[in-house]
This record gives sequence, structure tokens and C-alpha cells, in this order.
Amino acid sequence: MRQLPEDELEGVLKKRAEKAVVALPQFIAQLDEAGIEWGVINGGSHEKTAELVARYPERFVGCAYVDPNEGMKAVRELERAVRELGLKCFYASPFRFGVRANDKKFYPLYAKAVELEIPVFIYTTMTYRTDFPMDIGHPIYLDEVAMDFPEMKIIAGLGGWPWVPDMVGVARRHQNVYISTAAHRPKYFATPGSGWEMLMQFGNTLLQDRIVFASSWGTYYLPVDEVVKEMRALPLKDEVMEKWLYKNAARLLNRD
Repeated sequence: MRQLPEDELEGVLKKRAEKAVVALPQFIAQLDEAGIEWGVINGGSHEKTAELVARYPERFVGCAYVDPNEGMKAVRELERAVRELGLKCFYASPFRFGVRANDKKFYPLYAKAVELEIPVFIYTTMTYRTDFPMDIGHPIYLDEVAMDFPEMKIIAGLGGWPWVPDMVGVARRHQNVYISTAAHRPKYFATPGSGWEMLMQFGNTLLQDRIVFASSWGTYYLPVDEVVKEMRALPLKDEVMEKWLYKNAARLLNRD
């Protein structure tokens, strides 16, 4: 398999994103068809994100996105995004910025998130970028973060695959760690040998209050309603399904 340097990988991702682009009214219609009341959005400028939220306040929750390498500039921008623009969470991306979740560059941002009382989404999975180590998003790094910031609500985005047992272990250790299903086809969660077995086992039992559904639907070009159908087909208890699909996220983001 040929390795992809950063610039080439970004080009591939850009082309994939272009395929997933739809007009906003069409996207809202897709959400309606799928029975999705609201979702979290991020990307681009904070002003653009806030503008979309202002247009559809019942449909979108805005998430801030800052570079930990920018030090106090990033901290001030996070505070501005939340206090002035009304964004409700912070997305930390080791994959994007080459900084592991437990790197002390992130710590001032985590402290600010605790002060602002907002949850933090952290990219937690492998990366296909070959200019960073594959494990830059390993869930084990969340263990130290959760120890140092027990008040901070941490959502492990992308579920920790292929290190799902470690992800489940971290979540069992720390009550403030949640797991998001973003960017993975739900139908594979129940497929033997897929690596998701422990998530299904503990997500249906001990961790049922800390799994949150997210589609990242543009990742695999599947219509949103199909993603929801795949999720609803999983062998989860009825009350657990509703927690995964809605109740847990609503509680995290104060939408309940």
C-alpha cells in the first residue's frame, strides 16, 4: 500500500468532502427524513459555525475548533467562541495538529473548557496520515487527561477503533469519559471480527449511559437516514438504543 504524505492526503479528503456537500435546505430535509432533531457541527471559522446555529438554533449545536500549538491565542479564541458566539463544546484533534490528547499543549484549553462548563470531543482512533505515528489518537492518552481533569466531560470521537478494548477500559475507569460512534458504519459494530465486540457488550450494559451516536455521514457518503437505520438494527435493548441515539447526547449538551 502506497503511503500518503500530508498534502496528498488532504487532497483526497477534500475530494471526498466535495462529494458529500449538499445544499443546507437539502441537508435539513435529510435530517427530517432520518428523524434527527439536532446535531453537532464544527469546521471552518467560528463565525460561520455560529451563523449556521443562529439560522437553525433548534437543529444545530456549534463546536469550537482551535489549534493547541497557538498557546494562549487558542485559549482566548476558545473563550470568545463560547462566550461571544455561543458555541457549546470544543473539538480537540490530535490527528489535525499532531498533538496527542495528553500533551500539555492541550491542558490550558482543557482548563478553559472546565471553566466554561463545556464538553470536549477528542479525536480517538488511528490515523492514515503517514507523517504522524498511527497511535496519535490512541485512547490510552485519554486516561491521563481524565485523571487530571475529572470535572471535564470527555467524548472520545470515533470510538477508539482499532483499540476498542483499551477505549472501553478507559471509559470504565473514568465516569467522565464518553464514547462517540462517529465515522463508522453502524452495521459493522455487530459484525464478528470487526473489533467492536467489547463496545457492543459493555455499551449495552455498564456503559449504556456513556455512548453517543454520531454519523459523520459525509465520511462514507451514506444518506443520514440509512445511517440511522443501520444503528436501529443493532442488537441493543430498546432503552439502551434510545440512550445511544438521543438521551446521552442530550444530557451532555444540555438539550434534555
